[in-house]
Amino acid sequence: MRAVLVLYFKYFLKWDDDFATTIYHTFVALCYLTPILGAIVADSWLGKFKTIVYLSIVYTLGQAVMAVSAVSEITDTNGDGAADNMTVHIALSMVGLILIALGTGGIKPCVAAFGGDQFEDHQEKQRSTFFSIFYLSINAGSLLSTLITPILRAQKCGKSSDSCYPLAFGVPAALMLVALVVFIVGSKMYIKVPPQGNIMVKVCKCIGFAIKNRYRHRSSRFPKREHWMDWAEEGYDKLLIAQVKMVLKVLFLYIPLPMFWALFDQQGSRWTLQATTMTGDFGLLTIQPDQMQTVNPILILLLVPIMDSAIYPLIAKCKLNFTPLKRMTVGMLLAALAFVAAGLVQIEIDKTLPDFPSSSQSQAKFINMLDKPLQATAGENDLTIQPFKASEGYLTFENDLDLITPEANFSFALNSSSRYTVVIFPDGVSKDALQFPDINKKPEQGNNEIRFLSGYSSLLSITVGSLSFGNVTSNNMSEYRSVPQGEAKFVIKDDSGNECTYDLTLGFGSSYTLIIPSTFTFGPTCKDSINAELDISPNSMHMAWQIPQYFLMTAGEVVFSVTGLEFSYSQAPSNMKSVLQAGWLLTVAVGNIIVLIIAEAAKLPEQWAEYILFASLLVLVCIIFAIMAVFYTYTDPAKIEAQFTDMEPEDKEKRKSVEMAKKDRRNSDSSDDDEEKRTQTRM
Repeated sequence: MRAVLVLYFKYFLKWDDDFATTIYHTFVALCYLTPILGAIVADSWLGKFKTIVYLSIVYTLGQAVMAVSAVSEITDTNGDGAADNMTVHIALSMVGLILIALGTGGIKPCVAAFGGDQFEDHQEKQRSTFFSIFYLSINAGSLLSTLITPILRAQKCGKSSDSCYPLAFGVPAALMLVALVVFIVGSKMYIKVPPQGNIMVKVCKCIGFAIKNRYRHRSSRFPKREHWMDWAEEGYDKLLIAQVKMVLKVLFLYIPLPMFWALFDQQGSRWTLQATTMTGDFGLLTIQPDQMQTVNPILILLLVPIMDSAIYPLIAKCKLNFTPLKRMTVGMLLAALAFVAAGLVQIEIDKTLPDFPSSSQSQAKFINMLDKPLQATAGENDLTIQPFKASEGYLTFENDLDLITPEANFSFALNSSSRYTVVIFPDGVSKDALQFPDINKKPEQGNNEIRFLSGYSSLLSITVGSLSFGNVTSNNMSEYRSVPQGEAKFVIKDDSGNECTYDLTLGFGSSYTLIIPSTFTFGPTCKDSINAELDISPNSMHMAWQIPQYFLMTAGEVVFSVTGLEFSYSQAPSNMKSVLQAGWLLTVAVGNIIVLIIAEAAKLPEQWAEYILFASLLVLVCIIFAIMAVFYTYTDPAKIEAQFTDMEPEDKEKRKSVEMAKKDRRNSDSSDDDEEKRTQTRM
């Protein structure tokens, strides 16, 4: 669903790039904050099976609400197929996203762990195979979804010409429902471990007790202890305290990690928006902007076995001590390089974009609808415009436009930051019909904006596929219509039933004004007299230029993420794997929050500069992480736990005596209070 989410925000809800990116990363952050809630519910109350079932229902409902929110007809009051009350759609979208975040986040810490529960202690090989298949299925699902969901989105549905977002959201909802039913059907075959109390809650209570106890004994007359967690010895077992120390040691290393995820998750936001300004024509295959994300799961499926079976063994043979923390450092550097590559691509894209007017400027181009060349002066520019042709490119003006021709002089009021087409018609045409507004931004979603200018003597009906330009009157301009990439066949008809077909090959993101001259006649050669004037050039940078940045980011993910999970598992106590898993997911959430903060605070005018800023910040964080890694000492949790498995008798006796002393003190205080009350009563 995330594959098309940022495009849904931009093109259906009509949000700008920055706000769409903000809401996208807020949603992702919420998805990675809720696993903490899911872990607590599963371990303390419902158990993993019921938690998965109940929250999957919430998940499915969220997907269904998202599908409904994208149906423009629910607020279409005038029957044109467009949404008339966007507030309703935004409200439904937010409800759907919150439900999805609760559902997906709640089941994240449960699904893999529930699968692991199905194996006995002696089935380590089978359990390992299960996790490999589980990881493979996640990436296979990601690959299929990022291929299929954009195809569903690109379909036309309903009266509106908008993309079919209800289908793009509805199919995942249906598939989630099917998956839930299949999961429930197998209920009797599962091993269901009952909830045994949430270790995360115990860890938090132990840390809280240590902090409060240290604060009570902050005076210098109390001897210092080796570690601040040792102040929890009066209330908790030494084993639990030792385990918490190991967890805190790893969590401290997690502090710099969110910066990696801040860059990684922009594949679904900024990089997808970048792809909308590029061409996706791969010859036999045309790629949609949101389908470029498929490069990531494809490369994961290729790079994971290559890293495990070739790269890491080769490094080991070279006798290089490539520790997990060193791998993670390399992964962060690769992600930074990916954003440098994205910045370089953006610089090249910017070179191909039109030079739109600034906030103090306006632009205009001129079309000659006379049957003879036209000499004209526009401001300080002398023009020679051929019959039924447009002037070359747009001219920029700081003030209103004065146009001088041999026949007459004209003045036009031009709004700032706007583009116009000024048409010189034959004598007898009203002055008001001479000025037409043009689009002043790149067409959305890689489509092409097309309009017709007719000099034909009678009414014309123009269509392309199922899309109509309406009836175009003589000496007038049609409205823009959004036409997808490919071979477009425009059918032109008059009131007498005559028909002419005009073919035009369209790229990605162009704009044309098609001129039908006054000399136009129907017949076999009718299309030869139609002129296609290019207003905005099609995208020329190919989406293939994004592959290097995807390769670097995916390589960084494989080295960073897979290694990080392995490192966390190896350094975590036996009963606190879930705590570190929740901590790992929390770094993803914080990373998406970082995107929101930097994107809002920086407000850089150029997108390439924002990419370089993120890359620079990650390099800085990477240096800090490398320094922290140097001072980290690897531990063996099993050996440490073995030292505390059997508490020594004197330790037990010590804790018992401390508890008795506390009880005696409370009883003594209570007796003193009673005696004082009796004394006051006698007085």
